[in-house]
Amino acid sequence: MTFVTPTRLSDGRELIYFDADGESAARHRGPAAARDARGLPARGSAGTARYDALTGEWIAVAAHRQSRTHLPPADQCPLCPAAPGHQSEIPASDYEVVVFENRFPSFGPDLGELPAAPEWGTTATAYGRCEVVAFDPAHEGSFGSLTPARARTVIDAWAQRTEALSAMPGIRQVFCFENRGAEIGVTLLHPHGQIYAYPFLPPRAATLAARAAAFHAASGGKQTLVGHALASERASGERIVTEGRHFSAFVPFAARWPLEVHLVPHRQVADLSGLTGEERDELTTLYLDLLGRIDALYPTPTPYIAAWQQAPVDPALRPAGHLHLQLTSPRRAADKLKFLAGSEAAMGAFINDTTPEAVAQSLRNAVGRSAGKDRS
Repeated sequence: MTFVTPTRLSDGRELIYFDADGESAARHRGPAAARDARGLPARGSAGTARYDALTGEWIAVAAHRQSRTHLPPADQCPLCPAAPGHQSEIPASDYEVVVFENRFPSFGPDLGELPAAPEWGTTATAYGRCEVVAFDPAHEGSFGSLTPARARTVIDAWAQRTEALSAMPGIRQVFCFENRGAEIGVTLLHPHGQIYAYPFLPPRAATLAARAAAFHAASGGKQTLVGHALASERASGERIVTEGRHFSAFVPFAARWPLEVHLVPHRQVADLSGLTGEERDELTTLYLDLLGRIDALYPTPTPYIAAWQQAPVDPALRPAGHLHLQLTSPRRAADKLKFLAGSEAAMGAFINDTTPEAVAQSLRNAVGRSAGKDRS
């Protein structure tokens, strides 16, 4: 059971402690642990969103993010627990998992509806919510370095926040993700992820939702597109990395990135909040194993983006949705990265420098090296 303890920072932002047991949770319910002594100024208003009539997409304009913290030393890290002489974003002197509203959000804190019929020149408030998920009090690491117990608590936090954010006015999509590595653009080295609650369907989510809805309708409502892909990959076996009772991980047939793995539940479920306790337990094990395999490929840690593709909030689109993780990395060799240049960046036409079958084989072979990784 995960205990949830909400509180507020001195500028009014919400902060929530997630603890695996009641004794730990009790430490965060006292006024001393909850009090943010920084006396921060009141929060500013939300940024703006501009409508791109050429693509039909909304673009967030968040100039206030230029001043956000960038790779601070450990003694100035805003995600480390508070200590004498160091008042961080997390007032407690220790914690397990913490979620709080981002001080420099791309969307929010205002909530509301975007214009229904935008056109060229339409500007609106960048409604929504951006949250930070601190995985662990230790300053260094990533999700893959967590203990199984701590990783399980993070999954519960993702699920709870997905459900809460999906219920907020104007939210159309909830996105949980982890950026890992300076090559990806990480600005804080502390192990953490983020959650974005968008006031619109982002372009990739909209594409996935449209394809899923069309396939679902064509099957008479009997199949999902992700479920069909999962069944096809499991039947082939050529690109399967690992399988469990409830989840399978595979390199997709048409992978875009040099290193790309999808982790998919066998049961159709719209988002993380719909997973059972048993499914979350297995997800913890398989996800840590997968990250261990990825880091076993090369002598140094591999940068990646771990993106949870969840069904949109729209009730009309949810029946076709099928939760899955898309983990991608630009690393194509020990000393080489793939950069999005002309074809990918300008035209969206990806060219993969590796074969999905070879990558899957490498990840299967990595099990011997990853199995002994110390996560204590």
